[in-house]
Amino acid sequence: MEARFVCFLQVIGYKASTNPQGSVSDSRLGFSHEIRLFVTPSVRVYCLKHNITRCMGMDLDKVTQFAASVKSCKPPEVYKGRGIRYQNEVIQKKPGKKKQ
Repeated sequence: MEARFVCFLQVIGYKASTNPQGSVSDSRLGFSHEIRLFVTPSVRVYCLKHNITRCMGMDLDKVTQFAASVKSCKPPEVYKGRGIRYQNEVIQKKPGKKKQ
């Protein structure tokens, strides 16, 4: 299978790891339990580093849908920027409270 479409997901601020095992992807995202996501046969998931995951496949809709489902497990915070985001995504951070 030659992959045409690739999405890179990056985990920032957490000790997270992804274990792609066939049709199931186990992720540890700082919760007390592992998160299991079922991967469709048309999408392949590879873990490049402990914080970078590559999703690739032939169908753009299925690749982006799987990447969005992974991202929805731990969306990026607006104050510190921690969470799962696309590798080239820029998060607008909100300013925190200021002491007077």
